Amino acid sequence: MKSETDAPPQIFEDTSGMVDSPTGVDRRSFLMRSAVISAAVLMTGRKLTPEAQAAAAAAGASKPQVPLSSSLNVVKSSKGPVMTTVEEFYKVGPGPSSSHTIGPMRITYDFYQRCTKLPKDKLNQATALKVNLFGSLSATGKGHGTERAALAGIVGKEPATVDPAFLDDLAANPQQTFPVKLGDNTFNVSLADVIYDATKGNFPHPNTMTCKLLGGEQVLLEQEYYSVGGGFIEWKGYKPPKKGQPKYPYATMKELVDHAQKNKLTIAQVILANEVAVSGKSEAEVLAFVDKIQNAMINIVKSGLAAPAGTLPGPIKLKTKAGDVYKRALEDKFQREQGIGVVSAYALAGSEENARGHLVVTAPTGGSAGVMPAVVYALGEGGRKAPKEKISQGMLSAVGVGYLCKHNATLAAAEGGCQAEIGVASAMAAAMIAEVMGSPPQVVANAAESSLEHHLGMTCDPVAGFVQVPCIERCAYGAVKAWTGYMIASNEIPANRRVDFDSTVTAMALTAKDMNPKYKETSEGGLALSVTLC
Repeated sequence: MKSETDAPPQIFEDTSGMVDSPTGVDRRSFLMRSAVISAAVLMTGRKLTPEAQAAAAAAGASKPQVPLSSSLNVVKSSKGPVMTTVEEFYKVGPGPSSSHTIGPMRITYDFYQRCTKLPKDKLNQATALKVNLFGSLSATGKGHGTERAALAGIVGKEPATVDPAFLDDLAANPQQTFPVKLGDNTFNVSLADVIYDATKGNFPHPNTMTCKLLGGEQVLLEQEYYSVGGGFIEWKGYKPPKKGQPKYPYATMKELVDHAQKNKLTIAQVILANEVAVSGKSEAEVLAFVDKIQNAMINIVKSGLAAPAGTLPGPIKLKTKAGDVYKRALEDKFQREQGIGVVSAYALAGSEENARGHLVVTAPTGGSAGVMPAVVYALGEGGRKAPKEKISQGMLSAVGVGYLCKHNATLAAAEGGCQAEIGVASAMAAAMIAEVMGSPPQVVANAAESSLEHHLGMTCDPVAGFVQVPCIERCAYGAVKAWTGYMIASNEIPANRRVDFDSTVTAMALTAKDMNPKYKETSEGGLALSVTLC
């Protein structure tokens, strides 16, 4: 029997009373900083009362570098259960960026549609359409082809159906003009009508833009828009569409796993049931859409592997290498090394297609567009030969991970750096692998956590503003880390994992808030400064 003297020494002072953060201080940030200060106290030998620790934690809790407007739905929706649907999340569109290419094209297409609905007398006054880009859209839009995407939307082209050759031709011949017919009136638009405006300011979102229909100097219609990441868009006064209520409401991974375990379902089955309840579509309709996205991902990888070696557009003059990496990986005599090389090649193929401005799938973004397709192809005909139906189930689990990251943190590099793009894509892919391999819900969650955790703090510093360096190779690392995350999660004792998915998403959100804006898709720091272009 142990005596009181046998008890382990109390290293930390009792801080059980420190449960509430001070008024005006973000609670998540306060609690995490409290833990860090406690650790510092231990290492330095200093003694701090709970009150002193609380004061230090409150003082250190910083405000977001680029605060988001509380009026944005992407902020408001984080207060309830996940309501995003698979058709909103997986989008097909031209690369190289979901927030800087697909989003702006969706925005200008939406504005064009609004213009067509104006009274005829107003339309007959129209003489011009103008688009102004602000914040990150202005800072790196040239490298993302934002002005070409915006012009394409103005002339009535949608991301999912636009011919990439149209965008390529715009890059080669930027002086082109295109007629726009509104009512009985026709006028020309060109790239000169897309204006790179202020890069810094008090914008509701880092990716803000405005669209105007002019009649001479008179503004006939004006709308402010926000490309909030992953191809999602909002506008001033935005109200989300009415949806059904989820069958299994969740706002955290813990709640999602609890629903699965309590009802003896897989993560994919929970997601599918909610898709039906929220969207009003049948299971067959939801699965048909996922199958379509799976086929698109497979075709993206195949196109990238088959593309002849060449130089990607832009000032970097980056040579493509997916095909070469693939061929040489197949020649490797060691099977494990061959597998890593092949998965990397698949990711390079998808990401190089994105850099070419060809059609990609946001999973969750354009900048991370090589990760999920690589793993989809490796699980299927490019590797494990898993049935396509099983892979579609995996894609549903993956989208659940993406939903939670969007809901509780961000998918936009302009808000959170590359951890929000490659990190989330890797976590999604890890969950997909685990689901396809028949892993239980907790292992699916652990695989996603492991992959996301080891992307925390990753910055977004695209050289020259182009989604090429370091973005293309990062997709390969994201795909390989997804497999690593799955392998660790499937071989450990699930209950022993110390860090849970929700804590890691919180850490990503806090890191995003504290990250210097220079590393948030502005090309003002990191490799964007250190790499010299000849």
